[in-house]
Amino acid sequence: MRRHMLRFSFVCIMMAIFLMLVQALVHSNDEEAGRPVVFFIPVEQAVERGLEAFMSRSFEAAFEAGADHIVLEMNTPGGAVDAAGNIAKLIQDTDIPITTFVNPDAISAGAYIALNTDRIVMHPNASMGSAAVIDGAGNAADEKTQSYWLSRMEAAAELNDRDPIYALAMADRNIDLPEVRAPEGELLTLGANQALEVGYAEAIASDRSELLEFIGLDNAIVEDMEVSFAEQLARFVTNPIVIPILLSIGSLGLVLELYSPGFGVPGIMGASALLLFFFGHMIAGFAGWESFILLGVGFTLILIEIFIPGFGIFGLLGIGSVIGGMLLASFSMTSMLIYIAIAIIVTAVAAVLIFKYFGFRGPMKKMVLTDSTSNEKGYITNETRKDLVGQIGETLTPLRPAGSAVFENERLDVVTEGGYIEQGSKIEIVYTAGSRIVVRESK
Repeated sequence: MRRHMLRFSFVCIMMAIFLMLVQALVHSNDEEAGRPVVFFIPVEQAVERGLEAFMSRSFEAAFEAGADHIVLEMNTPGGAVDAAGNIAKLIQDTDIPITTFVNPDAISAGAYIALNTDRIVMHPNASMGSAAVIDGAGNAADEKTQSYWLSRMEAAAELNDRDPIYALAMADRNIDLPEVRAPEGELLTLGANQALEVGYAEAIASDRSELLEFIGLDNAIVEDMEVSFAEQLARFVTNPIVIPILLSIGSLGLVLELYSPGFGVPGIMGASALLLFFFGHMIAGFAGWESFILLGVGFTLILIEIFIPGFGIFGLLGIGSVIGGMLLASFSMTSMLIYIAIAIIVTAVAAVLIFKYFGFRGPMKKMVLTDSTSNEKGYITNETRKDLVGQIGETLTPLRPAGSAVFENERLDVVTEGGYIEQGSKIEIVYTAGSRIVVRESK
């Protein structure tokens, strides 16, 4: 009886502990259900199409989770104008309130993105501005592009009732604002205190806690968006500097493979570079299955050219198919044509230098067949019988101009110098070369 009582007591105690845990869990869930949700999205490194794809995914995740606020944690030196424009449109089309936390830099395209958000909060050591648009060579863009960018900066400032003169001064050196240390000839870059003074920042915060306290969500549930490995790879691959490098490696590898037997290191490098290009653009949302189909067709045709030479036809069709896939995968056909042109030039120059200076030495020796079947090395298909020259024989068949003849009881296939010789005529051998025996009628 005592043993049964102990067992019963133990069961009761365990049931009580279980009920307490369930109650605590339910209470905790009830508390979390009533708390606001804030999504923190990192805006780091260069602004490019890969970042655009990541932010699109992040905004969608925030919407599906019912987020009450989005914070862009910004630290960027700027980047592509087109990507910044698409990100700005993404921000404008989102109903969820958005705050930019500049920590520590929002330069160039980063400043433009920040101006499109509802609020800007800056770290005490943060800076924002210097938003002049430049081309790929680092020079000022053309007048048309400059005018477009200035209008976009002005519209972004006016979107949230900020004085547009400061946004224009960030992108135009001709604006004179000495009171904020941006005299004519210099671009405006605002520090945290200056931005607060001119209305380009609503607050200064040292960390997330101060930021959340400012926006009135200090008890919020914080959700951190993280860039996946695939997205990091996509951001790297879609960088305007990396694209022509990948295309150059891909095209050079395939060109070298066409000059080497089988499929070796150059082909593997070329194929890997092109696959990386297409994979990154697919993750970024630019390449569809049609691009991969063209890539697959192109590789197949190139392989056919490598293993079954077809006078370059299959190779040219394969290269054309790969280029078509690149154009379909591009975010800008004009930019992609420029990248392809750069890759072609680099490939041509590199190929000439490799074949000229390496020739059949070093690594090229393993890639290019250098042996030749010359007579000097003992490769003889037919022996030249010079001893026959001068012999007189008789035709066994008409020579029109080729036929058969007999010389000292030896039957030979002969050919005339071009004329016709009847059967039974006397002929003389005048020349021999391998299996070719030339005769003329004997007088």
